[in-house]
Amino acid sequence: MTKQLDPKQKLDIEEILTDLENYHPPRKGWTWREAPAEGVDMGPFHYRNMSKPLKNSIGLPASKYFDAIDPQPSCVVTTEIASGRFEDDIRRMRMAAWHGADHLMVIRTTGQSHIDGLLEGTPEGVGGVPITRKQIRASRKACDMIEEEVGRPINFHSYVSGVAGPEVAVLFAEEGINGAHQDPQYNILYRNVNMYRSFVDAAEAKKVMNGARIFQIDGAHNANATAKAGWLVMPELMVQHGINCAFSVAVGMSKDLIGLSTVPPNAPPAPKLWYDLPYAVALRDFFSEYKMRAQQNTRYIEADIEEAIRTHTIDTLISMLTSADLQSTITPDEGRNVPWHYNNIRGVQTVKQTWAALDGIKELLSINYEGPLGEMARDIKIRAVAFLEEIIEIGGYFAAVERGFFVDSAKYPERHGDGIARDGNGGVAAGSIVPRDPDYLAPVCDHFGYNALPEGVVTHACDLIGGCTLCKPEKIVYIDELDPEDSADKRLEATYPYRKGTLVKPEAEWAGDGTILTQFFVPLPEDFAAAYGVEMGKRLGLEDPQVVNIQVMHPAEGCFVEVKGKVTFDVDVRTLRVPEKEVILPEEELRAAVKQLGLTVVAGTVGEDEHSVGLREILDIKHGGIEKYGVKYHYLGTSVPVSKLIDAAIETGAHAILISTIISHNDVHRAQMRKLADLCVERGIRDRMILIAGGTQVNREMAAETGLDATFGRGTKGIDVVNAMVKALKGRGVL
Repeated sequence: MTKQLDPKQKLDIEEILTDLENYHPPRKGWTWREAPAEGVDMGPFHYRNMSKPLKNSIGLPASKYFDAIDPQPSCVVTTEIASGRFEDDIRRMRMAAWHGADHLMVIRTTGQSHIDGLLEGTPEGVGGVPITRKQIRASRKACDMIEEEVGRPINFHSYVSGVAGPEVAVLFAEEGINGAHQDPQYNILYRNVNMYRSFVDAAEAKKVMNGARIFQIDGAHNANATAKAGWLVMPELMVQHGINCAFSVAVGMSKDLIGLSTVPPNAPPAPKLWYDLPYAVALRDFFSEYKMRAQQNTRYIEADIEEAIRTHTIDTLISMLTSADLQSTITPDEGRNVPWHYNNIRGVQTVKQTWAALDGIKELLSINYEGPLGEMARDIKIRAVAFLEEIIEIGGYFAAVERGFFVDSAKYPERHGDGIARDGNGGVAAGSIVPRDPDYLAPVCDHFGYNALPEGVVTHACDLIGGCTLCKPEKIVYIDELDPEDSADKRLEATYPYRKGTLVKPEAEWAGDGTILTQFFVPLPEDFAAAYGVEMGKRLGLEDPQVVNIQVMHPAEGCFVEVKGKVTFDVDVRTLRVPEKEVILPEEELRAAVKQLGLTVVAGTVGEDEHSVGLREILDIKHGGIEKYGVKYHYLGTSVPVSKLIDAAIETGAHAILISTIISHNDVHRAQMRKLADLCVERGIRDRMILIAGGTQVNREMAAETGLDATFGRGTKGIDVVNAMVKALKGRGVL
């Protein structure tokens, strides 16, 4: 039984780490979202391609205009987390889950593909997130709590790769990992693992993953993220997908656990749709028995978050037109060299916003398979089949790899000769395959290949030893971190004041890291702008300022610059003055009160103030002003004497006077507010007139000091003013 989280309280990391040696996951295996065939009704709308809503969530910014609904796409939504410290990762997991992510991938794992064995008890803080039992247990335990909080199962994911792949697969099966990348071709092409060893290891790993119902995603997408011209390697991608799918089925993996990592081969400014849509259609035609995981192509992502979001939106459109079971949400964090908390959320929001906007698109629009699209999809499939036939003709996959068939930058059947070639007798772990003896016996479950079990003696292989760790988790030996100076406990001790104390710093990836991002335009050409950005960061007092993004607005006129750095100071939360939050009455109640009274106001800027825009936006219906709620107003213009406003209020029978006062030298804004209150007292109307002032230098506290009913500063909306008037009138018994 997991502890129930309080949405108003932070995760207690120390509590999650407590008693980890006795934690075992309450459930295993992958879980898909529940998407009712009849659709989902939310607020005033009916959705056709949505899953059941969450128990607790945070909607899109505009959801406040639509009854605070938070529609959830029918597909699983992925976010990739890469802070390098699992104790901070689990905080980010909670944030992502509240925004709708239910596939949490921990990536950049200390070059996990290079690891030769399990990293039991090793340091956590070096180079990423090592796959250790402690890291997995803490993360999975946190996910148990988070999924109870949001009301939907959370799929936790990592990688089964490298020569330690089988051991990692067993670890994942023991510890409740729900999804994992596994593709022997990835090991060969990108990690130079011996090709024969890679496939032998993959057979065992896939068998173990299948037994634990771990969903598998392949790695074919790496080809179009690596090739010089990714849009030309589409036939090869199809072949790589096919090889891994066929091999997975051959070793006993259920087809419903096999997923293709489908990555669009192109991005703007290329004519993306003419490449990516035919490729998506071809994939669905060839691999209709398998699940599709759609992911943005990281090759074309720069440091600009807006660029990534725009391409991501187009990718999500293609996913909806062609179907995607999982939608990944890549962010430009690699370009920024810091994984930002809020970029994870932005990626999830992009999917939610696009999916909601395009809900039911296939009922309104249809793909035209006639003409160019059908021809292009057919061409990709023909080239892929020819590619596979050539592989068979020359002696199979291993021979093709030795000849450099893969990640060649030409469009098949052309070849540039720049593919990745590997020696069948070389690579990591070459010559390490040992044939099994005739009496080979492994008393463990989910084991691939020949196993000389005594006939009639055992029902399951592990009966011989009273159960294996996959069946009896209490047999698992838990090893905590061994280095007391480089451990999660040590890091938690250092960040305690920021997590549980009263000190506050901004953060981007780790508790108390102090990292901020500052943005500005500078009227300099690119080279000078970069140098200026660093100098600007230094003069702002940032530690280790770095320019993470530059966009040229014009070669001579200047650049938009983003600089990251660390603040060198703390703020004690006890010193912060937090104003009491104003409660906004429901809109229906405000409208009813306005209608009941026939609420009318007079308004104008006072003194010698010619600024009118802010006041007009508070008044006019166009920007959600008080007129939107039924309030009638008489606008007297700018530089209006206070006495004239009072006369107008008396003559029109208005209930309130609204003044705007922007000019603040010699505290003239305060003087005008006091004058309004004093003159109303002199004229004997103060008790029946609501007096409100606003301006850029005005704040809420000024009402009490100037004798007004309410005062407002920057960011004020019409509803704030209507709310203040209705509350004041209720307080006087008028309503």
